[in-house]
Amino acid sequence: MSTQVRTLEGHVGMPLFEQLGKKIYLTQAGEELLHFCRAIIQQFDEAEDAMAQLKGIAGGKLNVAVISAGDYFFPQLMVAFARQHPGVQLNLTVHNREELLDKLAANRTDLAVMVRPPAELDTQNDAFAPHPYVIVAAPDHPLAAARHGRIPMSDLIRHPFVIREPGSDTWFSMQDAFGPHLAELSVAMEIKSTETIKQAVIAGIGLGFLSFHTIGRELAARSLVVLEVEGFPLMLNWYVVHRREKRLPPVARAFRQFLLDEGEARIDALIPSS
Repeated sequence: MSTQVRTLEGHVGMPLFEQLGKKIYLTQAGEELLHFCRAIIQQFDEAEDAMAQLKGIAGGKLNVAVISAGDYFFPQLMVAFARQHPGVQLNLTVHNREELLDKLAANRTDLAVMVRPPAELDTQNDAFAPHPYVIVAAPDHPLAAARHGRIPMSDLIRHPFVIREPGSDTWFSMQDAFGPHLAELSVAMEIKSTETIKQAVIAGIGLGFLSFHTIGRELAARSLVVLEVEGFPLMLNWYVVHRREKRLPPVARAFRQFLLDEGEARIDALIPSS
């Protein structure tokens, strides 16, 4: 990489980077060149989109970015679509909310799948399936062992929780579910990984607030249970999102329609509600 940088600097005739201590920074010339490089990449992406329009669906490349909760079922949806359209190339990336919005804003994905479409971007947002959130516990948790009717929120918040980080889709959903009670919540741990949250709950560290679509294996293995809590499940929706001004390639348009037509039924088949 250093050889390539030196070659580029030799071609430009000016230093593009400077090192201060252990950190490397762009010089003014480097910043200016970066601006043009990004414009070139953008034009290249637009050229790829134009060529994809000519290819049609078969042979097209499907670029989809999804929030982490979708990691548990979305690959199966893409494979089902590919079976209907042989020759389609699949590219699925999984992100937290901030990363996904950055990717959408920078036009680095055709479609994004999330729970909360961004208010700050001009996007087309279409709900294609319900997305329930639930309270989970280890089977030997006191609230799991003494279930008689629905647990009131006042009892629930007396117990510690393992939660996702602020700014995540799950965190925003918790705000909806708990309202003013969220400030009263005792937080045992804050974790960026849904998988790690599940393991912490199984270990008895606290309760969890999770997408129902992420806990199928644990429910089947009886390592987690869903608590019956007043006001739950919190019912939200899965949305397929794209920039409103973006000219979607045929394969992305077809996949969007596939989600609208078949997404809910296929998710239900993969993750039964009971």
